[in-house]
Amino acid sequence: MADETVGVVGAGIVGLATAREIALRRPGTRVVVFEKEQRVAEHQTGHNSGVVHAGIYYAPGSLKAELCVRGVSLLREYCQDRGLPYREVGKLVTAVRADELDRMDRLYERAKHNHVPDLRRVSKDEIKELEPHAGGIAALHSPRTAITDYPAIAREFAKDVTDSGGEVRHAFPVTGIAHPTGGVEVASARERVRVDRLILCAGLQSDAVARLAGDRREPRIVPFRGEYMLLRPDRAHLVRGLVYPVPDPRYPFLGVHFTPRVDGTVEVGPNAVLALAREGYRLTDFSPRDLLGLAAHPGTWRMAARHWRTGLKEYRGALSTAAFMKDAGRYVPGVGPADVVRGGAGVRAQALDRDGTLVDDFRIHRAGRVTAGRNAPSPAATASMAIAEHIAGAVFGDA
Repeated sequence: MADETVGVVGAGIVGLATAREIALRRPGTRVVVFEKEQRVAEHQTGHNSGVVHAGIYYAPGSLKAELCVRGVSLLREYCQDRGLPYREVGKLVTAVRADELDRMDRLYERAKHNHVPDLRRVSKDEIKELEPHAGGIAALHSPRTAITDYPAIAREFAKDVTDSGGEVRHAFPVTGIAHPTGGVEVASARERVRVDRLILCAGLQSDAVARLAGDRREPRIVPFRGEYMLLRPDRAHLVRGLVYPVPDPRYPFLGVHFTPRVDGTVEVGPNAVLALAREGYRLTDFSPRDLLGLAAHPGTWRMAARHWRTGLKEYRGALSTAAFMKDAGRYVPGVGPADVVRGGAGVRAQALDRDGTLVDDFRIHRAGRVTAGRNAPSPAATASMAIAEHIAGAVFGDA
């Protein structure tokens, strides 16, 4: 349909990339982005570590694997074209114990299947050549893993949308979605806007907004708060690139790691603790509504029964710098509580199925005129432009 209007709920990096893709792919289409905050990239995008993942971790054949690898090439080209920061600092995925070597080897085979470029196994001596202050007995080295500035990219995406004749409507919290004949009506407390199609990229609120549109209740969003430490400026030289642990395959989290930022700082983290508010960036933030929603969902209790020991460990790290740095110090020995200060925090929108399973892959589905993104955690920022292609193809049937 020519000259139609497409609405996108959410001005994070995925929503803006999707709006941009539609505006460029289908000239004449009017795109309107609905954002409850006063600025773009206020939540997950604005609290992102800035890593451009190469595709090492994701199950072959999954959307994450496919869209991450595609997304890297699109993002690299976009940053180069727009003069945005993009630095290939490389990553070590480091085994510090012998019992991690089999997991590391399986990860290597998975990464090869995903066509991760230039990945290789390195020995203990080679680790020291790459990262003189790092520990470990063996590692995978991904030289093409990069860092960038995702909020800056999101702002550039928003500019592309408006330059193409679209609109980003700030201070527009979506309170209702109706389905009049031939369209979709998006409502805030003060205004109603009719669109022909609607795409939901609402991040931490994705399940709530999807329910407004009449979508299925599952999966539910569980917010996990991730805190970061910062290396003191006189210790930042100890880390050249990204230093990660071998991840535990039971969890969709990568563990505490060292991350150089494009501003020259080095982050240590994040941990992963259950947040008591969907937008709870401080440990003391509390939302009765969000907490009751978690308590009422059977998946929460099933998840807790499986993973309570890990949860207790993560909370110890949230309360104690010494506990937080205990694991980190195994990857860069000699770095301890005296070498860091508390940094920022982010909240990850993690989808949870009713049976207590933490959803690993992206989940995006279409129901009539509404397309809903129901799970888009890391590497969604890396994959944002490829996710946008996928969604646009699904919406218009030209994938």
